[in-house]
Amino acid sequence: MTEAPLMAPALTLPRDGGGTIDLSQVGGPFVLFFYPRDDTPGCTKESIAFTGLLPQFEELGVQVFGCSRDTVAKHDKFVAKHDLGMPLIADEDGALTEHFGVWVEKKMYGKTSMGIERSTFLIGGNGEVLRAWRKVKVPGHAEEVLEAARELT
Repeated sequence: MTEAPLMAPALTLPRDGGGTIDLSQVGGPFVLFFYPRDDTPGCTKESIAFTGLLPQFEELGVQVFGCSRDTVAKHDKFVAKHDLGMPLIADEDGALTEHFGVWVEKKMYGKTSMGIERSTFLIGGNGEVLRAWRKVKVPGHAEEVLEAARELT
């Protein structure tokens, strides 16, 4: 028996700038990257890296979305401070992070807490997850995702 593929859920969530994103209506392949918190060093580097590659993703017809459990207001400040180019989804209730299994127990400095495991998903136009990266290390990651997106076309 084969396992059913992971699919993007039919969720409509708020985004920076006051709009919403309905993941079932994106209409083409897209990248969804999850990061722990706005305006922290690794998350900033990752978001800036994806922003820098946006024109190349767009040439391929691939949209890019970032997601954390921060509020829309925090996303707005993060976008403005770093001139980020892609929509940031505010998953405040955790429905999206839970769906993708990226809300996990983390240990740091001997303390255990729940948080987002830095992860990225390349999702086809039909909503099927085509590729998943978990426990992402930021350096070179956005470029690796771009290469995988190129292989789709």
